Amino acid sequence: MARYIFITGGVVSSLGKGLASAALGALLQARGYTVRLRKLDPYLNVDPGTMSPFEHGEVFVTDDGAETDLDLGHYERFTGVHARMTDSISSGRIYSNVLEKERRGDYLGKTIQVIPHVTNEIKDFLRIGDEEVDFMLCEIGGTVGDIEGLPFFESIRQFIHERPRGQSILMHLTLLPYLAASGELKTKPTQHSVKELQSIGLAPDVLVCRSEHPIPERELEKIALFCNVRKEAVVPAYDLKTIYEAPLAYHRAGLDQAVLDAFGITPAPKPNLARWEDVMDRITHPEGEVRVAIVGKYTQLEDAYKSIAEALTHGGMANRTKVRAEWIDAEIFDREDPAPYLQGFHAILVPGGFGERGTEGKIKAATFAREKKIPYLGICLGMQMAVIESARNLAGIADAGSEEFDHEAKAKRFTPVVYHLKEWVQGNHTVRRKADDAKGGTMRLGAYTANLKPGSRVAQIYGSTVIEERHRHRYEVDAKYIEGLEKCGLIFSGMSPDGRLPEIVEVADHPWFIGVQFHPELKSKPFAPHPLFADFVRAAKEAERLV
Repeated sequence: MARYIFITGGVVSSLGKGLASAALGALLQARGYTVRLRKLDPYLNVDPGTMSPFEHGEVFVTDDGAETDLDLGHYERFTGVHARMTDSISSGRIYSNVLEKERRGDYLGKTIQVIPHVTNEIKDFLRIGDEEVDFMLCEIGGTVGDIEGLPFFESIRQFIHERPRGQSILMHLTLLPYLAASGELKTKPTQHSVKELQSIGLAPDVLVCRSEHPIPERELEKIALFCNVRKEAVVPAYDLKTIYEAPLAYHRAGLDQAVLDAFGITPAPKPNLARWEDVMDRITHPEGEVRVAIVGKYTQLEDAYKSIAEALTHGGMANRTKVRAEWIDAEIFDREDPAPYLQGFHAILVPGGFGERGTEGKIKAATFAREKKIPYLGICLGMQMAVIESARNLAGIADAGSEEFDHEAKAKRFTPVVYHLKEWVQGNHTVRRKADDAKGGTMRLGAYTANLKPGSRVAQIYGSTVIEERHRHRYEVDAKYIEGLEKCGLIFSGMSPDGRLPEIVEVADHPWFIGVQFHPELKSKPFAPHPLFADFVRAAKEAERLV
């Protein structure tokens, strides 16, 4: 039976619950334990798949095709444990499940209420995989006091009460604001946050206090006294230069020891932190620097490209190189020449996205990279724009474009080099989709196999001719254009096993130009950088030496 750690937040949002959860999971692993991490989100969307990147940031995709919160990306990057569909749930999914059961008659005509029906559904979710790991870490989104989160907090209260004593603990993150006028750290918001928790029947076993300034000993004692927590279980959490310092920083602050003490695990196994010491050594002792331009359409919110930013960092660590990623709004190139903006960069990355806005700018970025021999990595839509660019400028299809843009404009304007994917093979069955299907969960989602052309650049990079990568798209490059495009120097070096869906393209006469239909950034980790990103940064280093 797993021990459960529930992670909640108070005072303000965006305190770093996901990062604290991921770091704690990594520390427990370092002591020899197995872990799983889960996210419970109170919003009423069924999942973040249909939410704007400006609203929610990146959508993280699991191997089994779940569209989840970006915190699951942190969980994977810090623990190496692949997230699953059963590691993410929202109020929308919970209520949807309850209403489906009610319509089927599963409740035998009873009046459906938050307690017990909604809370039981949440508890059933928490129990999934109960016997698979030593520790189950469950993060609750939002802050204590949010009306949407009340059913989750009540479910946790019941869950802890129903399990054997000592099998579950609560870790609460709060903020200690600093008032410059008085030169003081204020503990009152933390006290009120804990009081709010206590009012709904929950009491924290461990308090993690975020602060921009050192927390004096007397303040830690005061927090412990007024929040009814042992002083050793009040853990300071300060701002860090890099998120990958978090496991070592939290260990120095005593977080993992406080958690094990709360469970009564003594003596606890000693941690082996060599992995994280190596990660920090690679980040803090780079032997060079490269500049990478990320030409995207959601550049106002960096969380929209969170996994890409982290994968570039990992690629830099593999090469002991600092990667300075700079965000450029693709729409600028709709109006202006990209050359003044892109000159001086050692590599260009064009990420995924949806809709026509900014796509002409992305195409111009691909043209600049191809013609100027600058390393280029196109991901999902970034690959499609590279193909359209080659179709227009090399294959003579002047009006090459995507069906996505015609569907959006409700007008026929382009020769569809990229078309709406209506049918594909998933496992042992065929999936069929129509352009007017509901948007949620209807894309080609999750891990799919691709076969690589022997001797191609990507086969050399992967060291294999068979790979498995995660996808999230509903438009696909049309295979009927492969022959014509390959005559112009574009190599289709990766295909789906049935040979129908292009997965990877590369330019023959170019130092490094690769487009991929999948999302390699989702599988990159600081201690296991994704090979594409590692080689992309290596190519950027080569370009930097030539400048």
